[in-house]
Amino acid sequence: MTELSKVGAYSFMAETFHCDFSKRLFYDHLVNYMLNAADFHSTDRQFGMLYLNTIQKTWVLSRFAIEMAEMPLAHEKFSVETWVESAMRYFTHRNFRMVGEDGKVYGYARSIWAMIDTETRQPTDILAVHDGLIQQYTDKEKECPIDRPSRVQMGDGELVATVMARYSDIDVNGHVNSAKYIQHVLDTLPMEWYAQYMIQRMEVAYVAEAHNGDTLKIYSLPDEAGQTIYFRMTKQSPDDATEAEVCRIMVKYVKEKG
Repeated sequence: MTELSKVGAYSFMAETFHCDFSKRLFYDHLVNYMLNAADFHSTDRQFGMLYLNTIQKTWVLSRFAIEMAEMPLAHEKFSVETWVESAMRYFTHRNFRMVGEDGKVYGYARSIWAMIDTETRQPTDILAVHDGLIQQYTDKEKECPIDRPSRVQMGDGELVATVMARYSDIDVNGHVNSAKYIQHVLDTLPMEWYAQYMIQRMEVAYVAEAHNGDTLKIYSLPDEAGQTIYFRMTKQSPDDATEAEVCRIMVKYVKEKG
């Protein structure tokens, strides 16, 4: 197999109906573009889901952090660059850079992934796949100038929304898509809020999987200034009323420029 570059770059466009009222790309769509770029990159290098599914394994997103200086506007074309910063037995660090056709950098993201067995849903050895092939594609030198994602700790918070996980929430892995949690959380704030504030940084710590028919409860806890908001999402299965934590999300907002 011909060895490919360590960094992959994939072209996208901010399609009109993937943008909000301000003509900016929705965050959940941007995250899905990034997940697509990660899949393209890993598949081309023989450690993507296309191959992993043949050996009863898959990738799951564990933690995620993104900082955007600005969001692509409707019809703007941009690239998502992605590369693996490091690979260990059970976790790998993957980074992203979003850059426009004119070289303008929109932002960066960092992520941590685990590989699991699709039957047991337990972590499995990443370095056992193709004798640790992923390590040949790690790039520790390429800059990603944002902090790594944290565990996003928070208290109980106030219940602000209840959502039922349905058909359009579920992805190819059979559970709620990673970007859908972000969409549901951002929807807890009114549109008027987004006319005044933009997202400067977001962190997501994924704890457990949610599935079709689960009731998702979203709890919110703003900081004293009110512009950094912590969210906690739980699930209740149709056959089990116990609330189990699914993810924690921190969103730092800043005043819109101008």
